[in-house]
Amino acid sequence: MIRTALIPALLLAACSAGEPAADNAAPAVVPTPVASPTTVTAAPPADVTPRPGALKTFGDWTVGCDNGGRCSMASLLPEGEFGDGPTMTLTRDPGPAGRYSVEAGDDGNAPRFAVDGRAVVGDADALAAAIANGTALKLAGQAGTVSLKGANAALRYIDAQQGRVGTVTATIAKGTAPAATVPAAPMLPSVAAQRLEPSQAKLPATVTAEMNRIGQCEMGDGVDATPTIAKAPDGKLLVVLPCSAGAYNVIGALFVVDGTKVTPAQTDAPAGFDETGADSQTPVHSVVNGDFDGNVLTSYAKGRGLGDCGVSQRFAWDGNRYRLVEQSEMGECRGNTATITTWRAATTGG
Repeated sequence: MIRTALIPALLLAACSAGEPAADNAAPAVVPTPVASPTTVTAAPPADVTPRPGALKTFGDWTVGCDNGGRCSMASLLPEGEFGDGPTMTLTRDPGPAGRYSVEAGDDGNAPRFAVDGRAVVGDADALAAAIANGTALKLAGQAGTVSLKGANAALRYIDAQQGRVGTVTATIAKGTAPAATVPAAPMLPSVAAQRLEPSQAKLPATVTAEMNRIGQCEMGDGVDATPTIAKAPDGKLLVVLPCSAGAYNVIGALFVVDGTKVTPAQTDAPAGFDETGADSQTPVHSVVNGDFDGNVLTSYAKGRGLGDCGVSQRFAWDGNRYRLVEQSEMGECRGNTATITTWRAATTGG
């Protein structure tokens, strides 16, 4: 029997409705997230418990910031619309000199924009200013338009999160304070990542049986349960064992195999949608659609088959446990396949 990997109600709710914030209006109270910029420390912090930033939705835009102070806002298809309408993402770096960059289009050329029929001249900063009070944005060569409902509020939110309110660097909440008063970007936590090697090791049947027993895995007949394996510098094997599956998500239980000894692997953050991990029915730490990409273990929990919502994560092995080095998310299932980064860590070694 295949145990279905269910999507939590929280994500399902996000896929059906955004926050009811008024268009082009900032929230009454802008919360200060973990990602708020702080004074740069002398050395990168180590062994920090990951606390990814939260996403907020204003109208037809979702916005969020990571712990390094970098913020992104992504356009969404209007409520009730379906299909492949155009989308775009604006990202602003933190600090006094932080500028906007834009991702849009897929033809490899620099995108051209028009807001309410007027061509946007200049860089991504000019684009951000142009959409602040517009209603629709047109991407050259693409059918349809990007709704600008909520764009003003998302831009104002970024101003607040990066400490730009009242400064000359703000996009919406502009003032006269010099750029030097904008907080510098906080230093990212540091993770000592070990170098991993792909392994084609054939695990003894007794080892596989023990992992299935510990993980209470039930993949069912006809479903590929071949483990993915990487070798750590100490010779131990890091194993991702397919454990349960849904329509487009496979839960992989994490183990460390030393000879014939099987130990559940530890992580410093849960993978997937649920705060308790990828699947609350799996009693060991796990990832979703997991694989090794060089020295990191990836996890991508899809909110639905279209891939326009979900949680993507990257973990590094430090010799004792997996450490979250990147997380990006899209909580709204409304046509944009981009994700917004909510956590980053610098890696050393590997």
